[in-house]
Amino acid sequence: MSAQEPLPSLGGERIGERRERAARLMEALHATYPDTRVALHHATPFQLLIAVILSAQCTDERVNQVTPGLFAAYPDAAAMAQAPIADLERLVQPTGFFRQKAKNLLAGAQRLTDVYGGEIPTDIAGLTSIPGAARKTANVVISNCFPENAAGIAVDTHVQRIARRMGLTRSWEPVKMEQDLIKLLDRDEWNHVTHMLIDHGRAICKAPRPLCDECPIAIAQECPARGRIIARRTTVTAKRTAAQR
Repeated sequence: MSAQEPLPSLGGERIGERRERAARLMEALHATYPDTRVALHHATPFQLLIAVILSAQCTDERVNQVTPGLFAAYPDAAAMAQAPIADLERLVQPTGFFRQKAKNLLAGAQRLTDVYGGEIPTDIAGLTSIPGAARKTANVVISNCFPENAAGIAVDTHVQRIARRMGLTRSWEPVKMEQDLIKLLDRDEWNHVTHMLIDHGRAICKAPRPLCDECPIAIAQECPARGRIIARRTTVTAKRTAAQR
């Protein structure tokens, strides 16, 4: 579904009913992705922060190829704060937008060193004060490293797409989507839902062509988008077949 497509009808579903359906969705996702976790390799909260910043407009796989060399040279904030900007640019170049990312890494490491004594802030306000770290980044770091301080849900493009397809939100705006999901899910699910929807988006609920016939959620009739996706696919196939005659 594209940004222009409307959310599938929720059929007058009340918030309590939607919360119950969200619980069933989470149960199905847990069964499908029992070992889900953050895909970015890291040994410390600082390294996860840096990896998430580098993941902007870049795949996690590519970031994981870059970070071993970066962290070997600059394993913590104190070391990175002293790094030559040219060296940071060279190390992070494969992740794209490398000049801006290197600039953010250097400025972020310096702020962490000067303001926080080299430690990672454990709250949204502190983390979003670090150059290159927006709310999504802060939520990822807090949920994975300081879960007791979790204040929200990290919303990336997979979460945006699938939460709408599953009828959990009507919004495309990340902060509003996050608030909608918070209302539906228990606090101990906030971190899991991000990772499971990312895994689901990569494996089955793909952006251009979701694999509804292989989806345990669609097969269980829990996805309100399934009928529309299949109907549209059938129409497209019929038109192509007619054009080839």
